[in-house]
Amino acid sequence: MRRKIPSTTALVGFESAARNQSFTKAAEELSLTQSAVCRQIANLEEFLGVKLFEKNRQGVRLTEAGDNYFRRVAVRMDELERDTLDLMGDHRSDKTIELAVVPTFGARWLMPRLPDFRKHFPGITLNLTNRTRPFLFADTQFDAAIYFGDGDWPGTKTYPLMYENPVPVCSPALISSKTSLAPADIPEYPLLQQTTRPYAWREWFHSAGLRVPRDMAGPRYELFTMLAQAAIHQMGIALIPPFLIQEELESKRLVCPTKHSFKSKWAYHFVSPNKISESHPVCDFRDWLISEIDNFKRELP
Repeated sequence: MRRKIPSTTALVGFESAARNQSFTKAAEELSLTQSAVCRQIANLEEFLGVKLFEKNRQGVRLTEAGDNYFRRVAVRMDELERDTLDLMGDHRSDKTIELAVVPTFGARWLMPRLPDFRKHFPGITLNLTNRTRPFLFADTQFDAAIYFGDGDWPGTKTYPLMYENPVPVCSPALISSKTSLAPADIPEYPLLQQTTRPYAWREWFHSAGLRVPRDMAGPRYELFTMLAQAAIHQMGIALIPPFLIQEELESKRLVCPTKHSFKSKWAYHFVSPNKISESHPVCDFRDWLISEIDNFKRELP
């Protein structure tokens, strides 16, 4: 049965026009005439039976239906382009690893250590993509993942790496002339929350023998890098593992008003599908990563 899919030429023209909010700019970008782009859009609207653009004084703008369609089309075209570049560059060879990784851990802890991996395994290409939550490997291009959780990921082999042991951090200006705070003083300040660690502050207070009624109140941020920036700009106190913000602590942009910490209930894990054989480059990366983690733990005070 023939698929109900518009021509790729029409979709490329639509995506460019929608992104630029201009038929003229789309024509320039695609090396076409404006009338050619107009025809592509008209043909696409006829195929869909939906009006995608409407004219205004500035030129054109997306209709509500057009905006919704553009968001979906743009994602799929990005995926198609990435798949094409992968094939052209032979990125899916046996010597390539597609790794999903939680963003801040990947940028702050893993990335500075990757030159060592490249030195030991120069023939392996490691591609990193941010993912904050578990997924089905069968539905993605990923060979492995580093994620933070309980280690329960069906259909996979999981290897625990390390816990977070977070501490409160803030701008020194937030606490003014004070050099330190007792755990009981922390609730006097806004608590910055981490979206994927909703009970972190509750667990921290509990470990300090405290019960704070509004321990889950405060602005929420998905990434530790966002939390760190919010804390730097005196928006409150954040709960962050020190190894993810070493630069900020060394530069005194962030300070730790109290040294109390706790062992997080969940941990970072390395995860790979059961189908990955021990001869796969993923296993070389796994063994290198576990060794780096062990060295890092030995260096901790």
